[in-house]
Amino acid sequence: MSRTVDQVTIWPLRTLPKDIGVAVVVLVALLGGLLLRWSTEGSTKAYASADNSFSVLYPASWRTTEITDTLLLRVENPQASSAYKTNVAVDVRELDPASPPTLQELIDRRIEQHSGQAGYHFLSSNDRTVSGLKASEIEYAFVAQPIDSPRRATLPVVAHSREYIVVAKDRIYYITLAAPESDFATASELFDRMLETVKVQ
Repeated sequence: MSRTVDQVTIWPLRTLPKDIGVAVVVLVALLGGLLLRWSTEGSTKAYASADNSFSVLYPASWRTTEITDTLLLRVENPQASSAYKTNVAVDVRELDPASPPTLQELIDRRIEQHSGQAGYHFLSSNDRTVSGLKASEIEYAFVAQPIDSPRRATLPVVAHSREYIVVAKDRIYYITLAAPESDFATASELFDRMLETVKVQ
């Protein structure tokens, strides 16, 4: 039905069903994207040392990097926007059970080792527990140069780090998160979830 106002015919628009259809399609697409993101972020890979003395779960989307004699695992987030990628490393050292150092001695040694890093700044130290074992956490900041090669200019990155010192029967484990300051809060939450999966025998 039409109505006439000053000899102008105005036809009512009947787009409501189409608008509802478009809204439903957009909503389904958004939900699908969220579900895909949650499944991707929630999926993990398992790492276990050769003798099964240490294991942990880490994000499946992260990639492993260099491994050495003492570095059991190092994984990083390749999707991080910064040139310096958020990473988690697990370092191990043999321990003499006959004369083990105290946690405070281990903290002091580690702080001294890290003090050689550019812009190193100690933030805090706290008692913790990992896999039922007594541990200490140290938190610090430093300046990283992610691309340090000729003719490739990049700005240094302020990195924020949390490191857990875990004393097992005959080994010391150093579990370390390092992330750009801008990503640290999110990375720290993820690190907490990773620490919950750590198993030390």
